[in-house]
Amino acid sequence: MQPRASLNAYFQDAVRDNWERPALTDFNGMSFHYKDVARKIAKLHLLFEKSGIKKGDKIAICGKNSAQWGVAFFAILTYGAVAVPILHEFKADNIHHLVNHSEARLLFVEEQIWENLDPELMPDLLGLLRLRDYAALYSHNDEFSYARAHLNELFGRQYPERFTADDVRYHVDSPEELALINYTSGSTGFSKGVMLPYRSLWSNLQYCIDNLTFVEAGDSIVAMLPMAHMYGLSIDIIHAFAKGCQTVFLTRVPSPRIILEAFAAVRPKMIVAVPLIIEKIVKGKVFPLLDKPLMKILMHVPYVDDRLMTRIKDRLTEAFGGNVREVIIGGAALNREVELFLTKINFPFTAGYGMTECGPLITYAPWHDRRVGSCGRVVDRMEIKISSPNPAEVPGVLWTRGTNMMLGYYKNDDATVECMDEDWMSTGDICTMDEDGFVYIRGRNKNMILGASGQNIYPEEIEDKLNNMPYVNESLVIEEDGRLVALIYPDIDNATAQGIAESQIEPLMNENIEALNRELPSYSQIKRMRLMNEEFEKTPKRSIKRYLYQHS
Repeated sequence: MQPRASLNAYFQDAVRDNWERPALTDFNGMSFHYKDVARKIAKLHLLFEKSGIKKGDKIAICGKNSAQWGVAFFAILTYGAVAVPILHEFKADNIHHLVNHSEARLLFVEEQIWENLDPELMPDLLGLLRLRDYAALYSHNDEFSYARAHLNELFGRQYPERFTADDVRYHVDSPEELALINYTSGSTGFSKGVMLPYRSLWSNLQYCIDNLTFVEAGDSIVAMLPMAHMYGLSIDIIHAFAKGCQTVFLTRVPSPRIILEAFAAVRPKMIVAVPLIIEKIVKGKVFPLLDKPLMKILMHVPYVDDRLMTRIKDRLTEAFGGNVREVIIGGAALNREVELFLTKINFPFTAGYGMTECGPLITYAPWHDRRVGSCGRVVDRMEIKISSPNPAEVPGVLWTRGTNMMLGYYKNDDATVECMDEDWMSTGDICTMDEDGFVYIRGRNKNMILGASGQNIYPEEIEDKLNNMPYVNESLVIEEDGRLVALIYPDIDNATAQGIAESQIEPLMNENIEALNRELPSYSQIKRMRLMNEEFEKTPKRSIKRYLYQHS
């Protein structure tokens, strides 16, 4: 594929060259060809223009993954506006905050989400558009109202003959121009809007084009990760669209049953997933077979073992649709038992590493060149270093710089300065690196937890809310077996002073958890609670030594 100088040049050529191919599809739902996407983009561009949207203005999108979500996203970038994806699981007050903080001028929103929003609390918005069909849900502006009501008429005037591939002309982006603000969180206290320029999105795309060469125009991809996060957005949407592929959106919670059903129907060459999804499929489809007495015996018989492993690999390949060339895992470490098993059967999987601030790629290696426990080598146009006198043996913090890097955090200079040292950025992750450049994550200095469907969960946010609830002295939120657990050190002295018996403490804490969960998105709700008998151990700076409690 011939390299393009800019991101939108890729999108423009993709639309022109793949005019009759399917582009964006809802699983068991509506489907748009590239020509349909182009026409919808052209209409939205007209709406933006007639509403007074300027290049560089922010436009937010909040809804479940869908073909219409994808169209809106591409329309924003190809117009030269700034996309602001917002997770649909956020509560109304979080959405209000992110819309206002980003200074968004328009909001594409799912109808069910709109029902809980108050447009008067988002005064900078010109209007809100329903994601399902781009109908106007609310207007603060006469120009927006007129443009949306007369959009078909305006489109007919603009293209009096018919709209063709020759009419597709997109904004010519420059490398340092802001393309996207991706929020690492929805809370008012912890939100950091990562400012990604066009060069970052272009560089991530170029790496995928150069290294995922087995993915070709006309192939189909199943998108199961949230598009409001860079991992799925970059590889499943931007990369697939630029190559002329079809992206099939699950549009619902990616349960193993639904995922396997989609794999069987779509037969993707490439699968992008978080560890928990892969682990559930392997443990559900393969491990029960291996526990059978006869299978255990056969596994230790020479030659039979090899043939057995081949059969198991074939079975697993079929579960992934039968056509998979590579499964790319990111976001967290893969379960060690699962990783060793997949390695033993020579299954085509690999693990990459990145972060939102790099849009997201930092390291990657193709499956045939991967090493057990590693997340690959540094990607093109990026550099890494480890703050250690001997990176191969002594772990240190991983630092990175290069084309994929963010511009900084939106309206948060302090946070930007905190993670930067000149042009190097601290990832906050503790790593080693072997003599061949393979990186191994040894520990996470950051406390982010990856949700089952790829959502970023920041335990400090939950702890902050929990610590303000009745009779809670301090708390710690950890992950156990894919579930969030709250460790609570109750305020016994205060409770006793209020005439509350010690036997009542646990029921009170359970009530706190119930109240807290009503405020939290489903993916970050507390599933279990344990009471602590003493204060959490602290550092000299009075920070909780989180690592002591990770496996308690």
